[in-house]
Amino acid sequence: MPRLFTGLEIPPDICQSLAMLRGGLPGARWIEPENYHVTLRFIGDIDDYIAQEIAARLERVNRKPFEVTIRGLDSFGGKKPREVVACVVPSRPLIELKAELERLMQRFGLEPEGRKFVPHVTLARLRDASSRDVADYLSVRGYFPSKTFMASRFALFSSRASIGGGPYIVEDAYALSA
Repeated sequence: MPRLFTGLEIPPDICQSLAMLRGGLPGARWIEPENYHVTLRFIGDIDDYIAQEIAARLERVNRKPFEVTIRGLDSFGGKKPREVVACVVPSRPLIELKAELERLMQRFGLEPEGRKFVPHVTLARLRDASSRDVADYLSVRGYFPSKTFMASRFALFSSRASIGGGPYIVEDAYALSA
């Protein structure tokens, strides 16, 4: 039973720039750069038949390529930080693609995603990191020049059940070319 999600791949040059931000934060488990991505819709553990049906349905998504901008760092979790992320500017084409994928998944009977969509690239998962350490890290590394790339496709990723952070495999990719 595969665990699936849709997302945007990050170009290798931007992955390398983001990888330079690794280190200097106690309690951080850094994500490997080849696993950086922007999650669009978590699908979850589903049977192979439904996975094939979803993969076929994703072929029908008809959107134009669009620019994606990564700007700044943040953390998720408030006083108990759980992740350090690179922020993705929530552009209209990105939000519209996310919404279309959400509608498609609900047609397969998946529950709507409960959290608000906050596009990001997870750089590290945190375990026992103090909010002070995270604040210090962000004050030192939080600013870096914005990075922009053209999203010309989105992907259907699989992952094995784990604590998180990969490895992620591109099962199929879908061109944005309307």
